[in-house]
Amino acid sequence: MRKLVLAAVSVAAMTGLAACQNPAEKEADARADAVEAEADVTATQLENQADVAPTDAQADALNAQADAVQKKADEKADAIKAEAGNLDGGMTTSNTPPKS
Repeated sequence: MRKLVLAAVSVAAMTGLAACQNPAEKEADARADAVEAEADVTATQLENQADVAPTDAQADALNAQADAVQKKADEKADAIKAEAGNLDGGMTTSNTPPKS
């Protein structure tokens, strides 16, 4: 019985979280996820090149480039989410006063 109640509460909580997002936030999350996924592919390709690089210096440069690609993508994804007002997944509200 307790497991059934716990499962029901979990489902209700997840449904509530999904309902909190408006369509713009959902679309922004999808765009941000796509940006991060594309960066992951590019970074992995660079890291694979680094693995077979002839010198340590070239490998280090390729790994640094992979890190930069991921950092830039994370920043872009955060900006996309912030633009939609969903930087933290809708878990907090803004403390910025309304514009008059």
